[in-house]
Amino acid sequence: MTDTTARAADLLKGHRESIDRLDAILVFTLAERFKHTQGVGVLKATHDLPPSDPAREEKQIARLRDLANEADLDPEFAEKFLNFIIQEVIKHHERHQS
Repeated sequence: MTDTTARAADLLKGHRESIDRLDAILVFTLAERFKHTQGVGVLKATHDLPPSDPAREEKQIARLRDLANEADLDPEFAEKFLNFIIQEVIKHHERHQS
């Protein structure tokens, strides 16, 4: 292995270790978020509120797009990601309603 190849392998290893740590942060952050959204779902079910709140969702998407722009992340990707999460949350809320 050449010095250049060895250096590239070290850099690759470092990037992958960082990615692994960030993946763990994402998973634990999502778990914490879902704990709170489950609490919201219980409150909505208890008080006979609808499982989704389109006005809030719209505000959250706009907010996330702004954050994505600020973080130099593709806002389309951020919106798709949030929409996926919102749909999962709504499914959980609907389960509480039944």
